[in-house]
Amino acid sequence: QVRLVESGGGVVQAGGSLRLACAVSGRTFGAYAMAWFRQGPGKEREFIGGIKWSDSSTVYADSVRGRFSISRDVDKSTVFLEMNALQPEDTAVYSCAAQWSLRIPTAADMYEYWGQGTQVTVSS
Repeated sequence: QVRLVESGGGVVQAGGSLRLACAVSGRTFGAYAMAWFRQGPGKEREFIGGIKWSDSSTVYADSVRGRFSISRDVDKSTVFLEMNALQPEDTAVYSCAAQWSLRIPTAADMYEYWGQGTQVTVSS
């Protein structure tokens, strides 16, 4: 079993920044892919980006590329989502997910393990 716990959400003004963290515990292997998703009010769940635990290679959705950055700290077993230049349309519940995979899936149904999510609200 893999347990994921997100933290760092909150309210920020447009143009501001936030850093989310996803603490990973339980059975983990180097071949895990970690991803961040978000779901805004009235919207479908959206893949934001992901990182391979083994080599920290990343992929990003076009909607956040250049503004968001994903990294991982092996010693702390934590994945981070750094969000800059936030806009009201970034308001959503942000969740991290994990899956044993040699690549980074972009579909939510490819991930077996999920955190509880953390709310990010961007005010205009």
